[in-house]
Amino acid sequence: MQSPSTVVERTDAPTERPREVIDVRTLGPPEPLKNTLETLEELPDETVLVQRNDRVPQFLFPKLDDRGYAYESVEFESEVVTVIWNPAAGD
Repeated sequence: MQSPSTVVERTDAPTERPREVIDVRTLGPPEPLKNTLETLEELPDETVLVQRNDRVPQFLFPKLDDRGYAYESVEFESEVVTVIWNPAAGD
C-alpha cells in the first residue's frame, strides 16, 4: 500500500488531521464493517480513519451516511483503501 498520507492526499479528506489505520483485509464478513464502526466510535471526531480492505466496503457506506461521515475509496491492484472522516470536526 502507498503510505496513509499519500492515500489521504488523493481524497477530499482533511490532510492536517491525525489519522488511524486499520487493516481488515483478512477478516470475513461482517467483521470488517463491525470493526470499522467500532473503531470510529472510539476515535476522536477529528481523526481520519484509513481502512485497508480487500474489496470495496459497499455495505459500510450507508452506515457511514447515516452517521454523517464523509468517505472516499481508492482502489489499488491488491486492495481498496477507504478514507473516512467527520466533515464537521476540527473546523
